[in-house]
Amino acid sequence: MQSIYSIILLVIANIFMTFAWYGHLKLQEMGVTKSWPLIGIILLSWFIAFFEYLVQVPANRMGYIGNGGVFSLMQLKIIQEVITLVVFTVFSITVFKVNIEWNHYVSFLCLILAVYFAFLR
Repeated sequence: MQSIYSIILLVIANIFMTFAWYGHLKLQEMGVTKSWPLIGIILLSWFIAFFEYLVQVPANRMGYIGNGGVFSLMQLKIIQEVITLVVFTVFSITVFKVNIEWNHYVSFLCLILAVYFAFLR
C-alpha cells in the first residue's frame, strides 16, 4: 500500500510542478501576467513549486526501499519521469490544445520500455 501512496503523491507533486513550470505561459497567453517582470513570474512559479516539494519529498521518502518502501532510487526516478510525461501530456492537450504526433507516441513507448527495464532484476 505504501507504494501506491508514493505514486499518488508523485502524481500530485507533478501536477503542481507542471503548473509551476508551464502554467505561467498560459497566464501570459491569457493576458493575466503579460506585463509582469520576469522576477514576478519566477516568484509565482517558486510559490507553486513549494507545494510540489511538500508532496514530492514525502513521496520519495515513502517509496524508497531504504525507508521501508519498495522502490530503488532508479525506479523512483523512472516512475517520476513517466508520471511527469503523462501529467504534462494531459496538461498540454487540455490547456494548450496541443496535438499529439506519431513521434510523441514513439517517445511514450520508449519510456514505457524504460520502466520495464528499470524494474527487471
